[in-house]
Amino acid sequence: MKNIMTKLILLILAIFGVLMGSILWAKKPLPTIEVTPVEVQETIVFAAGCFWGVEKHFDHFDGVISAESGYVGGNYENPTYDDVLKYRNLGANSKIVNYTEGVKVIYDTRRVDALTLIKSFWELHNATQRNGQGNDIGNNYRSALFFTNEAQKKVAFETKKAYQRLLTTAGYSKIVTEIKPLVEFYNAEGYHQDYLAKNPFGYCPNHATGVKFKKEMKEVVIVKPLGGKEIIVISSPIFCPYCEKFEAEVSESYKGSLPMRTVLASSLKGFDIETKIFATPTILFIEEAKEVIGHVGYMNKELFYKTLGAFKLGRGSQAYQVAFHEGTDAPGCKQYKIFENTPDGVFIDKLSGEVLFDTKDRFHSGTGWLSFYKTVDGAVIEREDYSFGMKRVALVSKTSGIHLGHVFPRADGRRRFCIDATVLEFVPRAEVK
Repeated sequence: MKNIMTKLILLILAIFGVLMGSILWAKKPLPTIEVTPVEVQETIVFAAGCFWGVEKHFDHFDGVISAESGYVGGNYENPTYDDVLKYRNLGANSKIVNYTEGVKVIYDTRRVDALTLIKSFWELHNATQRNGQGNDIGNNYRSALFFTNEAQKKVAFETKKAYQRLLTTAGYSKIVTEIKPLVEFYNAEGYHQDYLAKNPFGYCPNHATGVKFKKEMKEVVIVKPLGGKEIIVISSPIFCPYCEKFEAEVSESYKGSLPMRTVLASSLKGFDIETKIFATPTILFIEEAKEVIGHVGYMNKELFYKTLGAFKLGRGSQAYQVAFHEGTDAPGCKQYKIFENTPDGVFIDKLSGEVLFDTKDRFHSGTGWLSFYKTVDGAVIEREDYSFGMKRVALVSKTSGIHLGHVFPRADGRRRFCIDATVLEFVPRAEVK
């Protein structure tokens, strides 16, 4: 009897526990999942040259749900990338109509409208170029817009008419863009999707004419050579992720003595440039108005400063050997003698312009190399160095990565930062910004 009562009590407790748990769960708020209602989603397809850049361009818009690369506007089944390349030079009498590289944009009409997207499409590329964009030649790069409703169609033709007037005023010919209803869109192969995001050292194709709908846009600023050595960074008038990346990782922290200017290609006047500016960013190293080095596409910090080193210092110079091959100045070298007794001020990275050392921390060690008790906080990185069969601590600049020298312990417990003078520049205290 006692066992039966015990089991009955346990059963009642179990049932009570389940009921209480259900009540508490019912009171617990469910997680909110934001879903865009289908009725406010619309689809439109844009073709404006290579779909990699077009996809990235529209993907950054607030209100765009997805931007997907694919093939559109042809008449054969299941096109592949190899197919559209094979048929890109078809004759006018061919029964085959090739596909163009397009981007299917699905957007939330509550946050962005067709007018905004279509205007951006016109400004994104050269709608007057037939069967190609820039150096990308072929019918698979032809300009086209494929609408999915009458409202999009109306906006497409009205904006085309308005943009044609602006293009004509700017000296361009007739728009050749196809404007048709969307029939079929074939997704491109997986490696084409989010291509620019997957390739960090790429570039943004720059086929824009520079003609804008807004007449109140700023007038083009003419950029002329400064004389001497300078750096020109050519950016894009439209969204360019690689331009933004270069700006964030290199330009914003650059304080070097060689001027660096970020401009549009259309602004340049009086420069002798050999590099074809078909993409952004394009980085040009200029001397007396003439291009010395040109690079198309993103440069990371390491490549930029190594290129700048070759341009500013010269590959055969002692400074370049120290900076990039961990060389060492001769004790008591010419640059050391210039710097050993400077007035009050700071020593900066010869390439990036970052402040590295202060004369307040300088002392005469009698070694023939510049010596400091410490560095400016956060300006230098210490690394173990086992070269020449020794164990030492090497010093590199945090901004540019160039080699600066070594640090050694002192008998008094302090440290001696032994620095090669040829990779530094001196700035008097009164001129420090």
